Amino acid sequence: MDKIDKQILNILQTNARASLKEIGEATFLSSPAISARIAQLERNGIITDYGAHVNLQTLGYNIKAFINLEVEPLQKPVFYPFIEKIPNVVECNCVTGDYSMLIETLFETTAQLDHFINELQQFGRTKTQIVFSTSVEQREVPVVTEEK
Repeated sequence: MDKIDKQILNILQTNARASLKEIGEATFLSSPAISARIAQLERNGIITDYGAHVNLQTLGYNIKAFINLEVEPLQKPVFYPFIEKIPNVVECNCVTGDYSMLIETLFETTAQLDHFINELQQFGRTKTQIVFSTSVEQREVPVVTEEK
């Protein structure tokens, strides 16, 4: 990856809908050259997806919670398919520490969250944190374009 590829990544992370022309103007390359570079970044697995950021509250998701879950290694073959099917789970990470899973969830109500926690407890003990506010939203991964 060279400096131009990194510029392209920064532009696309800021605006996934940026046109080839816009990216070309910023990098001083033609649209076909930009298209080829983006295709290469996709083939190399550097760009894996494109998406849109949405306002969760306008969609009715008023409760964001992080749930720590203690899962025994033998339960993971059952747990992973279970958690994969829950649409309110936006991320599930296997982590170190007292709990083996960190699950990020979105729910419309605390009653729905409570019901989900009750389901989770078949796998082990839980510890839940409800988010009051977020000072730093999920953001782009910094891609340094200059050598230090």
